[in-house]
Order: sequence, then C-alpha cells, then structure tokens
Amino acid sequence: MTSQIMFVLKVLSLSAGLAVAIRYLAPWLNIPATPMTALVMVLLPLLLVAIGLGWRSRRTLV
Repeated sequence: MTSQIMFVLKVLSLSAGLAVAIRYLAPWLNIPATPMTALVMVLLPLLLVAIGLGWRSRRTLV
C-alpha cells in the first residue's frame, strides 16, 4: 500500500514540475508557430511511448 502511495506522489510531483516548467520556462523559448512544430509536439509523446513499450515488450520476451 505504501509503495502505491509513493508511486502516485512521484507521478503527481513530476506532473506538477512539468506544469510549472511549461508555465514559466516555455515562454522564454523562441519556438516558431508552424504546422510542422505543432505536428512534432503532438506526435513526439506518442512516438516515445511506442518506442518505450516496444523496447519493454522485446526485453520481456527474451
């Protein structure tokens, strides 16, 4: 039970840290507002999760 609570707290703290970084640090980045930038920002998390899950499934099969 304690490990589950710790996991949830870690996820919440990571999420809060990411939200603060996006809120206060992202405006300093000079990212152009183009369709390609939007496409990359939308598809990059999907691609990273797919790679991570594929790598994990290959590792457990071997």
